[in-house]
Amino acid sequence: MSGRVLVSGANGFVGSAVARALLQHGYSVRALVRPSSDTTNLEGLGVEAVRGDLLDPVSLERALQGCEGLFHVAADYRLWARDPREILEANVRGTHNILLAAQRCGVRRIVHTSSVATLGLHHDGTPSDEDTPVHLADMIGAYKRSKFLSEALVRRCARVGAGIVIVNPAAPIGPRDRKPTPTGRMILDAARGRMPAFVDTGLCVVHVDDVAEGHVLAYQRGQRGRRYVLGGENMSLRSILGAVAELTGRRRPWLQLPHAVVLPVAYVAEAWARVTGTAPNVTVDGVKLSRHRMYFSSRRAETELGYSARPAREALADAIQWFRDNGYCS
Repeated sequence: MSGRVLVSGANGFVGSAVARALLQHGYSVRALVRPSSDTTNLEGLGVEAVRGDLLDPVSLERALQGCEGLFHVAADYRLWARDPREILEANVRGTHNILLAAQRCGVRRIVHTSSVATLGLHHDGTPSDEDTPVHLADMIGAYKRSKFLSEALVRRCARVGAGIVIVNPAAPIGPRDRKPTPTGRMILDAARGRMPAFVDTGLCVVHVDDVAEGHVLAYQRGQRGRRYVLGGENMSLRSILGAVAELTGRRRPWLQLPHAVVLPVAYVAEAWARVTGTAPNVTVDGVKLSRHRMYFSSRRAETELGYSARPAREALADAIQWFRDNGYCS
């Protein structure tokens, strides 16, 4: 049996997949969950659940006692919030708090879950990697800024000796996406036939279980302070929606809208969301992000960690099947 590790955000979409992968590799898993969290994703796994909050340093030290490793997966993954400061607080201050607690508790090894959102993009649509130049000014919206700043904090800690490895997942999809995430919501809307039009963009689609395996490989083999893209297959949105249509027996969306047409709709949707408190289906940041094809290369992770990802169609099929089995498509 390997040592005990703490997974923050272990009840979430990526976090629960990481917890499962760790258990399969023989680790003893302690799951950090907030008192108000839905823990359905952890049922029957045999993990030790501990209550805590990234903004409560005392609870973090209590959770990390006796752990040799930390997987900091928890994050506020929203492209819109009535108060964007909530996203920055959770993702930046929360990261600072848990790194400090890990240091105080003598944690030897940390994997920090960042995002490809922190990486630069090539304007010609060719895949980016860990070394593509980027600046804070390039970050669109509170979520991307928060992940950029939290990763910068992590890298500073690694430079002064902390045993931290960074992973940058692309667009994970698959089972147990309960909220669902923004990417999962897009797949679900397409599976329901509620996405008749699309914009010209692209994503790097990866199965959430491959991302989870990549976390374990980074813990076991990753170099301190180094970051690793955990991606899959680069696909245009047209191709993604076409694959979903084939898997569900629906008609392919055919109407491609210019970004300039969709952007005013997003502003109206967000204005209405501020009145109602209900998250909009289309966001200003989401439309601005979609002006770029968000394609990435996982070559470093493949070469240095032994990482691999299954075809995107399998990830899409698993996501759709899980949504069906759990009543999301009715």
